[in-house]
Formats: sequence, structure tokens, C-alpha cells
Amino acid sequence: MADNIFLEVVTPQKAVVSEEAQIVVAPGSEGEFGVLYGHTTFLTSLKVGTLRYKDASGKERYLFVNGGFAEVLPNKVTLLAESAERRAEINVDRAKLAKDRAEKRISSSSDDIDLVRAEAALRRALHRLDIASVR
Repeated sequence: MADNIFLEVVTPQKAVVSEEAQIVVAPGSEGEFGVLYGHTTFLTSLKVGTLRYKDASGKERYLFVNGGFAEVLPNKVTLLAESAERRAEINVDRAKLAKDRAEKRISSSSDDIDLVRAEAALRRALHRLDIASVR
């Protein structure tokens, strides 16, 4: 069996993940990237999206990641995220309300609406709902 890599996902509030993984797939700002043990070293920024990984036993895991940075080393991946939530931590009702609120703001004709902010809120809500598998 191939060697595992160590995955750490940290936010300003807490450590979300700290465990070995077989593979990590993350939402890089220039596109999704995958990492296996022995990968070449690099740094990249992250966009809002889904972090997928297989834990040491091979079980697929999902996290919502709200931007940040990733450092990839041959035996370790560290994500410093603005926020991150495991699938089980996602509040589906809250995500649905955020989605509805953002859609209303986007469709509003008011000049008071910050369209960029509303679109970002919509992306975050949609990713959370996708991860929770209820849209």
C-alpha cells in the first residue's frame, strides 16, 4: 500500500482536520488540484469549494472550504482556511436561508445591493448544500 500524507485544515477559530489521508483534492484558485504522498512542494490560494479526501481507511470525506491558502509538501498538506466545515457540521436550514436571501438580493433592482457580496454568499450557500447533498 502507498504511503499516506498528513492533512491539516485550520481556521482562525479551530483545527478542523488533523489526520492521515490517502489522497486530498482541494479547490485551488486556478482550479482543483489533487495530492498524493510524494507530491512536489507548492503553495496556492484557495477558492470557495469542496475539499475531498480519503482518510487512512479509504473512506471519502467532504468539507466546505471558504477560501484561504494551501501548502503542499511531499508528506503533508496544510490548508489555512477562512472557514471550513465538515459535512456533518453544515446547517442545511441556515444554508437554504442564505441561498434564498442571496438570490433575492441578486434579483433586486435596488442600487443599494452589493452584487459581488451577494454572489459570493450565493456561492457559499450552494457549495454547503452540495456537500450536504440536499439542494
